[in-house]
Amino acid sequence: MQNWTLDTIRKDGASMSWMEETRFTWIPATSLAIEQIINGKTIVLITDHERTWFSNYIISSLNKVKLNRPMIPIAAIDTIYPHYDLMSGAESIDMLDSMLEMSYSSQYFFWYVGKGDDKRADLAKRSDSSYLWLLDEDAPNAFTLRSYDPLLDIQLLQLYRLFDLTLSAVLFGEIDEIS
Repeated sequence: MQNWTLDTIRKDGASMSWMEETRFTWIPATSLAIEQIINGKTIVLITDHERTWFSNYIISSLNKVKLNRPMIPIAAIDTIYPHYDLMSGAESIDMLDSMLEMSYSSQYFFWYVGKGDDKRADLAKRSDSSYLWLLDEDAPNAFTLRSYDPLLDIQLLQLYRLFDLTLSAVLFGEIDEIS
């Protein structure tokens, strides 16, 4: 996957050059997420409020008919539990986690995009299998971005495109080894 990712980044030219150095943290996190998708897990998508637009974009883009690939199970946390923002304390998070365990038979993982210190990140950060795109915080198995970067929204869209291309490449056998 490493060579394929580098080649894909370079094909986009200067607009993706920022990703060449950061691909070393991108690949392990993305490999874990794609492996879970391939194994049939549902994505539970969580974003901070500033990136709600990005959640909507991912939900509407991941299973577009024109992609002509198997559909990927995905749901936004706000759709699953509209009162997510009203939760407080570990006990509430435990109850929500239990509901997700029952609903998805432990066959799900979190994809979080947003500030690392946001309350909405708490649920995803509790799980080692989460796919984390964190702003302003470094964490193991997470891809880190900076919220003050003036090109942040463009970078998020570029990252989603790279994720989507990687997913298709794995599904269609263009990438033999995920990690």
